[in-house]
Amino acid sequence: MANNAFGIDLGTNNIKIYSKNDDHITVEKNMIAIENKNTLFAYGDSAFEMYEKAPSNIQITYPLSNGVIADIKNMETLVKYFISDLQKGSAKPADFLIAVPTDVTEVEKRAFYDLIRDANVKAKRIMVVEKAVADGLGMEIDVKNSQGVLVVNVGYETTEISILSLGGIVLSRLIKVGGSKFDEAIRLAVRKEFSLIIGGKTAETVKIALNQLEEEGNGAVVYGRNIVTGLPVERVIPTKLVDDSLEEHFNTIVDNVKVILERTPPELAADIYRHGIYLTGGASQTGHLAERIAQGTGLNVNLSDNPITSVALGLSKIIKDDNYKTVAYAIEGMSK
Repeated sequence: MANNAFGIDLGTNNIKIYSKNDDHITVEKNMIAIENKNTLFAYGDSAFEMYEKAPSNIQITYPLSNGVIADIKNMETLVKYFISDLQKGSAKPADFLIAVPTDVTEVEKRAFYDLIRDANVKAKRIMVVEKAVADGLGMEIDVKNSQGVLVVNVGYETTEISILSLGGIVLSRLIKVGGSKFDEAIRLAVRKEFSLIIGGKTAETVKIALNQLEEEGNGAVVYGRNIVTGLPVERVIPTKLVDDSLEEHFNTIVDNVKVILERTPPELAADIYRHGIYLTGGASQTGHLAERIAQGTGLNVNLSDNPITSVALGLSKIIKDDNYKTVAYAIEGMSK
């Protein structure tokens, strides 16, 4: 193997990169700002700072959509710059491990491989790992034994529900519900109730702070534009309004978890009953989602300690521990 190795988890909202040399996970917004259609203006957290505030000549976008690569050129640029930053500007040969969703087409999976190959990062070897398997390892689950494990990863645009056993995936389902849908539901509820238009960033802030606000018994203070007067105003949004707006999307996730459980072989179902559901992903901590899943399924829900970085932590284990090397594979037809 090369001296260094990187584990990359491309999320729609955040990119997580583990570097073997530093033994550290970098988390940045998976965003790029392009000025006048062809000049890189900013990337990562810097681009996110400008989001919803930039003039028309600066386009700020997410290169990923619904868990798959929508803009390969901009995604290559982001990977190249992030890896260059981690290598202090001097590109050295390295091995790359990239996490891919299970329930996508082979063409979409191959796009993740092609991305690393074409990003000009001196990749010596590129291996692929199923995202759910990396999730399991990142949550300290021994995915290589024969017990059944149910992992629910609630991301920004998608939720991936997977049954793991013997280092592989028995069943998987990818649904287009995640943090962005939660944000949109909050925006719609605030607009309907208060005739107030708030931005996506504001809705995301309310979503993240929801649990803390409920503990403190406070409402969420938001700033937006009044539809009637057109003027900027401040409002206090009750947490119950936010909770109610999220209910429909929570129910969709619960219903899909039940669908997977109904299709699970009996022996694996017995394991899942004993161990419960493992919940992770950036949007998994939102409001009362864990409680809703527990109520809806009658199963215990284990919340990840590192919901945003659990996949990257799993990739770091595969890189460092030879026992887990077999869960990584090369895309068919590609050189190892």
